[in-house]
Amino acid sequence: MATHEKVDVVIVGAGASGSTYAAVLAKAGKKVVLLESGPDWQLSDLISSDFWGRRLKPPGGPFLLEGKNPYGYVYQAGWGVGGAALHYFANFPRLMPNDFKVKSEHGRGLDWPIDYKDVAPFYDKVADDVGVSGDAKAEEIWRPPGKPYPMPPMKTFKNGQVWLKGFEANGIRMRPNAVGMNSVAYKGRPACLYDGWCHVGCPIGALANPLVTYLGEARKAGAEVRARSTVTRVLTNAAGNKVTGVEYYDEKKEKQTQEASVVVLATWAAQNPRLMLNSANDKHPNGLANKSGLLGKYMMAHFASGTFALFDEDIENHMGTIGGQYFSYDRYDKLTHKDKGAFGSTFIVAGAAQKTSDLGGIPNARPDLFGPALADFMKRAKRGLTRITMFGEEMPNIENRIEPASDKDEFGMPLGRFTHTFDEAAVALWNANFDEGLKVAKATDAKESWSGRGAMPTIHLFGGTIMGTNAGNSVVDSFGQAHEIANLYVAGPGIFPTEGAPNPTYTIFALSLRGAEHLAANWSAVAG
Repeated sequence: MATHEKVDVVIVGAGASGSTYAAVLAKAGKKVVLLESGPDWQLSDLISSDFWGRRLKPPGGPFLLEGKNPYGYVYQAGWGVGGAALHYFANFPRLMPNDFKVKSEHGRGLDWPIDYKDVAPFYDKVADDVGVSGDAKAEEIWRPPGKPYPMPPMKTFKNGQVWLKGFEANGIRMRPNAVGMNSVAYKGRPACLYDGWCHVGCPIGALANPLVTYLGEARKAGAEVRARSTVTRVLTNAAGNKVTGVEYYDEKKEKQTQEASVVVLATWAAQNPRLMLNSANDKHPNGLANKSGLLGKYMMAHFASGTFALFDEDIENHMGTIGGQYFSYDRYDKLTHKDKGAFGSTFIVAGAAQKTSDLGGIPNARPDLFGPALADFMKRAKRGLTRITMFGEEMPNIENRIEPASDKDEFGMPLGRFTHTFDEAAVALWNANFDEGLKVAKATDAKESWSGRGAMPTIHLFGGTIMGTNAGNSVVDSFGQAHEIANLYVAGPGIFPTEGAPNPTYTIFALSLRGAEHLAANWSAVAG
């Protein structure tokens, strides 16, 4: 087993959260190594094609998926440097103030140990760092004021505009979507082309993915990225009160050790607890930082209610961005649909570009059609189909969990047994959002409208390493620092105690920046 020269910090995962930590710490003069299990993607590797874009996603995961609503792995994870943020929709909504004290205000879910005001300055910083387009002032109907976004809103197209009449008729206010995309040239990166291929990578760099934002900054500051390096264990000292580095397998599948003064776990939300559980030792028999018994618990997923509308005229549905042109928090109150037995927030997006294959593609709008009927639908839909999406919030449930399985992967590491089931309140919210979506669609000028029902989807992933006030009720504190091991940090949506309803990446960036700056400011005390 080879052992590399000790560095200041080793970061496991080179996606949104890992790249943020790397940029902050490398610019602070620390020697940083990022370990990433997949390939080292470059912008030139990104191709506007659903088929080629699949290279950015794992073919499967090291998890056994169980429960009534097994988690859909592939589209939620990334494979390689940049992580899932290479193929994300780049919707940049914020969590709202009512997301942080759900337990206190409603007697269910969990509370965060921080408030919106603790995160808000980092939303503003991230917007300037990576480039966000939108209208911050317009969002103040829902949230406290903040800094203006550095770029104006993106252009809109007919496939989004045709929905506005329906929303207005139902008392839902829509505003320009905040997105991590360039509406104008920004920091040497060009403006968006509006060709709608954001979800398979943006080869021109108009999308704020890690390669052209924080990871690029980290590399310029001297951070080293080791691709095709799969971490299997986090190592500790004999006393178990400090981590000393990680054990991993390189691209030749040879075991290596990387010693470090600090370890940051920034892999996928399900992989972080799997790795910590596999790092159990005599001082941490149930997994690292698991005094609470909550490691791997409270896994959460979003769900979505998609509504389709078909227009006779050409509404330029191939144009725009894959995320959406407009958004709304007007159904964000947790009790909006309490009369239907639902609980949780809803976040609404309208006007995503439509493509002819793969995720959210035109054929998937009517999975009941085959052969000539599908061909006829495609002819009409290729210029007239559009959709809205209502994302719903699941409450944390301790039974939704990651556990070690008896089966092992190619490196001898136990697979994760991932159990997930939506509760009745979540199912009720999913159905309520379908009902409201149809009301909106029927108030437009569409010739046809329908609900995009199927199996209840699992979208985005949260939990497993939740933050809290102490080692008895959580795994980490609000900065992602493990309660029991001061030089171990965990980053990403796994530290969220509740998920809210919006796309999570903006909050992932903000919390990671907050945690990284805390680590840099307290380096001597943490690294020892």
